Amino acid sequence: MSPEEFGVILQKIKPYTNYIYLHVLGEPLLHPHLDEILSLAKNAEINVNITTNGGLLKRKEEILFTNPPRQINISLHDAEENIAESEWGNYMDSVLHFATKAASNTYINMRMWNGGVETSQKFNTFFLSKIADYFNKPTDELIKNEKDTGLKLADHIFLQTAPRFDWPDGETQRNETHKTCYALRDQIALLVDGTIVPCCLDADGAINLGNIFTDNFDEILNGERAQKIRNGFINHTITEDHCKTCGFFI
Repeated sequence: MSPEEFGVILQKIKPYTNYIYLHVLGEPLLHPHLDEILSLAKNAEINVNITTNGGLLKRKEEILFTNPPRQINISLHDAEENIAESEWGNYMDSVLHFATKAASNTYINMRMWNGGVETSQKFNTFFLSKIADYFNKPTDELIKNEKDTGLKLADHIFLQTAPRFDWPDGETQRNETHKTCYALRDQIALLVDGTIVPCCLDADGAINLGNIFTDNFDEILNGERAQKIRNGFINHTITEDHCKTCGFFI
């Protein structure tokens, strides 16, 4: 997405929110114009939350300190699959160093969303031990698996643990038919080409509600399909087949 396109989006969403999240499956710190994007959001008086795997925090420090995001969510669990075990220590040291420096202007939320998975036990033990030692906390205090459980580690620095969930794949039918979701109640997502989808887990645009560059945003939000999805979740009812393949719960 170009900075120009991002600027158009900011103006279109401004009547509805003063918060945006930069993620939807991609790695926002890879964007070649991240500095311009953060500057545009600041000028539009829209708060930015970033979700990142944390691998580029050190390299992007200057940009992140020049226009500090409101919050940076660091998906520590991503390291289990994408970083060699021999590099776990260096990765975590880099994350903790950045968190300490950034916390004066930005909330830092370290996420470990892989609870309840037996194969993750070694990884979780290592990372929780590093965090406990760094912040002088008992390791047992950090081990929680309830959804959205946040533990304050220091001023503006938190650890959030949760069970691992399955992303929707459009194929795997799940047994749950009675659930609620943040989709179209607290969030929508915009893909790189402007496609509007109900939530941040629909990175492939399976539930295409329209396009913010070519369609009327208000009409989409108040349209029959969007309202059906929203009201369905308010009443703990799934109205889209794609949502039936999703393992996320609130």
